[in-house]
This record gives sequence, C-alpha cells and structure tokens, in this order.
Amino acid sequence: MKFFDNGITKVFALGGLGEVGKNMYCVMTDNEIIITDVGITFPSNELPGIDYIIPDFTFLKKNENKIKALFITHGHEDHIGGIPYLLQTVNIPAIYAPNQAVSLIRKKLEERDINYKNLFIYTEKSKIKFKTMSVEFFRTTHSIPDSHGIAITTPNGVIVTTGDFKFDLTPIGPMSNLQKMAAIGAKGVTLLLSDSTNALNSGFSTSESKVDEALAEIFKEHDGRIIIATFASNIYRLKHIVDTCKKNNRKIAIFGRSMENNIEISLNEGYIKHKEIFVSPEEANHLPPNQVCLLCTGSQGEPLAALSRIANGSHRQIKLQSDDLVIFSSSAIPGNALSISKIINKLYLQGVKVCTSTSLSDVHTSGHGSEEELKLMIRLFNPKYFMPFHGEYRMLKRHADLAVECGIPRENTFILENGDVLVMDKGKVKQEGTVLAGDVYIDGNRIGEVGSAVMRDRKLMSSDGIVVVIANIDTKNNKLLGSCNITSRGFVIIQDSADLMKELEDISNNIITSHIDNHVNYNEIKSELVSSLSTYIYEKTGRNPIILPVIMDIKKSAN
Repeated sequence: MKFFDNGITKVFALGGLGEVGKNMYCVMTDNEIIITDVGITFPSNELPGIDYIIPDFTFLKKNENKIKALFITHGHEDHIGGIPYLLQTVNIPAIYAPNQAVSLIRKKLEERDINYKNLFIYTEKSKIKFKTMSVEFFRTTHSIPDSHGIAITTPNGVIVTTGDFKFDLTPIGPMSNLQKMAAIGAKGVTLLLSDSTNALNSGFSTSESKVDEALAEIFKEHDGRIIIATFASNIYRLKHIVDTCKKNNRKIAIFGRSMENNIEISLNEGYIKHKEIFVSPEEANHLPPNQVCLLCTGSQGEPLAALSRIANGSHRQIKLQSDDLVIFSSSAIPGNALSISKIINKLYLQGVKVCTSTSLSDVHTSGHGSEEELKLMIRLFNPKYFMPFHGEYRMLKRHADLAVECGIPRENTFILENGDVLVMDKGKVKQEGTVLAGDVYIDGNRIGEVGSAVMRDRKLMSSDGIVVVIANIDTKNNKLLGSCNITSRGFVIIQDSADLMKELEDISNNIITSHIDNHVNYNEIKSELVSSLSTYIYEKTGRNPIILPVIMDIKKSAN
C-alpha cells in the first residue's frame, strides 16, 4: 500500500505513546492531514541541559501542503507547549482551540514574539468541515476549563479522541457532556483513542469537590500562614483556593511565573474571580499570619521553583515562620518522588507543618480518570476498535485490557509506538507501516541542534568530567613550545593528583613531539591524544572523561 492511497484513512502518533506527555496525533485521508495537540514533555536527569522535549516534525514538514488545521483539546503544556516550535518549523493554516487554551497559546506566542493570526476559538457547538473530513467536539471534565474531546468523521469511519478526562459527578466546573458522547457513540464509532494516564488506578478518582471540602476544613482550623504548592495549570484547584481564601478573609500572594500567568489569564477570562484579594509579597509580609495564603509553584520539588527556595531559606521575599502550614495539593509525577521528599524533609527541619494528600486528607485529586471511568468512556462510545494513548507502555497495556473487559475483541485493540500507523478502510482497521517519529531536544533557543552525540558527551562530563590538553606548537621551526598544559574539571582534584597529571603531560609531550614534521596534521595529533590518554586514564582510574585537545599554532622567527 502506498502511504497516500486515495480514499484510505491513516491514524498515527508523533508523541504520547509509551510516555506521559508530548501528545501529538494525526489523522490523514487522501491529501488532508488533521493534527490533534502538540505538547512537550520535561527531560529526565539523564538529559542534562535540556529544557523540553518535543515531537519530531519531519513528516509534517515534508507534507505541510496537506495540513488543514491543528486542533487543541485543552490548554495544558503537554498538549500546547510545542505550538511555538511547530509554527517555527511547519506552515499550519489554522489552529482551533477552546477559549482558555486560546488565551494560553496567545500568551505563549507573544512571549516568543511569534505573530500568528489564524488562531480560532471553538465551542462544543462548532463543526468544522474539510473536503474529506469533518470535526466536532464534546465537553469533558479535566483540571483546566474548556477541556474537550474531538470526533473526526472520515469516509472510512468515525475516530474519537478523548483528550485528557475524568468523570466527576460533583465537579467545580461544568459536567462532562455524557449525552453528546452517547449520541456520537449511538451513531457508530470506528476507532476510539482514549487517555491512559491513570489506567493503573482502580475504582473512580476522587471528586474535585472533596478536595474543596478538605481544604476548607484546613483553612478553618489553622491560625497561621498557609502555603499551598500546586500545579499552576490546575485552574479549578486555583479557583477553589481563591474562593476558600475569600470565605476565610485571607489575602493571596503568588510566587512563580507560570502561576502568575495562569492566574492573570483566568482572572481576565472570568474563570477565577475576587481579583481584590491578591496582594504583593511585600504586602503579605505585613499582614497577620492568619490573613495570608501563599500560592506557589514547586510541588514537584523543582530546585529553582518558589517552594524549593522557600524551603532552602534562599527566597528573598519569603521566610518560613514556625506556625506556617505547607500544603502539597498535587501528586508526584513519575520520577519526582525523591525530589519532593527532599523538599518535605527540609520543610520539617525548618519546624513547619506539612500536609500531603493521604487517606486522611484529600488535598489533591487527579484530573485523569481511573479504571472505572475509562470503562465508562468505552461504554459510551462503544467503538469497534480501540487504541489507548497518553501513557507509558504498562498504562497502555492495562487500558487495552479494560477495553477487552468491555467487550472489544483483543484483536481490535492496538498498543502502538510513536510513528506506528493504523490504516482505516471502509470501517476496518489494521496496523500497517510507520512514519518518522522521535524526540527533538530544546536547549535554550536551539531546536534540535543537540543530538545524541552531544548528550553522550554531557553525560560523560557529568559523571567522569573533562580533561583539557593545551599545546603550543611552533610550526615554522617544527617544535613544541614548552610542555603541554593539562587541566581538568569534574575529573580529579589537580592538587591531589600531581603524579597522574605529570604522566598525562609526559604522554602528551611525547605524542606531539613524535608527530611534528614539515606537514603537521592536527587531526592526527588530536586523535592520538584522545586515544592514548583515554586508555591510560581508564587503566589508572577506571573513568572515561572527555579528552579535549587544544593545539595553538604559533609561528616564531628563527632568530
């Protein structure tokens, strides 16, 4: 089968499979491509110096004349964070997003000085038609306002992508539109793509209203300052923190740029009210403790976030007080548990009280549905075929098992990797072929310039350090001027390793001297320096530092 066969529909992910984050999914029929979401994920400790990871846009760049639009399900970073990088790489004719997401996207583009005019707001009533496909929307419940799922009608069947969701019967915001979901399902859904983030959690997730009740009780009972660390993107959590502060006569001071941006947008859009209760950090410091709430980033133990600096005593505006209560209104993202534990220990050492979400105190709930909610979504749409998305492999596998429990034949479920293609033809779906998909690293303002070779060197430097060999060569008289200068960073303490450094100096002197002739070959000299020094250092120390030869060509007169 040719990839662009007429009449065939293809579905594939450029991100979001085998991982939590970096969501990006594509549907293509004939010469039309529809994209859903374009997110980022954050690097692990194994990727030093990397700020974000985005999907590889190579396939879209090669086929940008086929792209009709980008559709956004909601405004979280793992769904919109890659938009500025996509727009710098690929021509996107239009972006359709719900209201809150549009405000967040505009702010993001303004910060990067990207002028993009074709950004449109959709609502649940919108229906957008292209030559071969049409798109409609249904409201879902998540931790941010204006979250939606998307239904795409193609000549080969209906594809539904849920976006991130949970089923909360007592939400802070609007209810999921169960009626519209059921109506779409009744018409017939060929393929369902469903959020797998909490597929390993049994039962139903806790209602956001339970968190509201738990926080309200804490605010009533505590007489000192309350410091709350939560996700800046959890708008509904921020909303009921603000409402609770209003009821309890507390002013709010905000710490953290992302928190400030989300509060500002939510106030402007009317999702959060009571603008008058927000004060500056300086004002908060002059209020009685029982009238203050500090709202900050850093719930994941990020070293530069506000809460970490407060716990370390290095925050220039806020110092901990003995009667402070710190609330972690969040859950640990996989891989962050150790960082969070370190911050909690530091807070305890400072003598303050700490509250986390436990069986005794529901100060956090996830915005993603647990097993029973995932089953309900499958039942509402009753699809012929099922593809779990947004999750690590174990999450995708469990979600596929849940689909089988709900009556979908095992052979009709697909656990895929990024780049794998599902082919839809007249209501039948099979896996066939791949497209290029991978990770692109964002390092400062550089997109994709840092590859595997650079990351390998960074890992080596972080574990084994670097050794620099500096040599001055008089090419006019073909001789080494003085001895090589050997220095290192992160390898050994030079003062304590004088014998080793002297051996490295002698080896370097001998190599350079033996290679000097009428035609100095710098590459050959550098190659042998790296090879010989690496071997010697490993034999002596068992370590593999980066060897960096620096040869200076100095021409001196014979006199």
